[in-house]
Amino acid sequence: MKYRKVILEQLRELPYFTKKVIRQLSEPYDIKNATIDAYISRSLKRKEIISLRNGLYVSANFYNSNKGNISYLFYLANIIRKPSYISSWSALQYYNLATEIIHTITSVTPKVTRNYKTKIGTFSYQSVKEDLFENFILVKENFSDYSANFSKKKGTFDFFIASPSKALFDLLYFKTRQFRGIKFKDIDLLVEELRIDMNEMDKVEQEKFYLITKKYISHG
Repeated sequence: MKYRKVILEQLRELPYFTKKVIRQLSEPYDIKNATIDAYISRSLKRKEIISLRNGLYVSANFYNSNKGNISYLFYLANIIRKPSYISSWSALQYYNLATEIIHTITSVTPKVTRNYKTKIGTFSYQSVKEDLFENFILVKENFSDYSANFSKKKGTFDFFIASPSKALFDLLYFKTRQFRGIKFKDIDLLVEELRIDMNEMDKVEQEKFYLITKKYISHG
């Protein structure tokens, strides 16, 4: 069917899309919902599109063109579960503060804890209280720099990520079950055991880490 090919070509240009987007692209062809569901099912079986979670997809073409770009995966992590920001091991590796090879992309969210296992990787979301959902920044990366196929496009893979100090705080927060039974004097040993190189962290960020950790332990 001609419409199927036309729609797929349009989807290939999108970093992600929903069923609603497919429905909008199908309007000129007066396609029923049942037909759209069948289209999605066939496209998944043919591996033309990839499911990120229920109702959220990316075309295999776009993903394969950008899968080597960690910024794109972080961008998707922000999209899969909102609101959220990249943190813990994933953020520390991004800042070159961790040597461990990380396969799961870890984020923090004020929503309930949840994991999404997809064809492109595992996305883990750990829950914090609203007052701890802070100290993250917005990073912008131009995706035309990463893919020759999309060199004529203008856009960014924007993603929210914890500051280095907050990423380390979040890691210890979950590792110790909210610093249960932990005293402030124990922090340096815990960091050393995790093989985090504090000397590579900016001095200002180091001070922020000790400040927010001490504040939490004292009032937690």
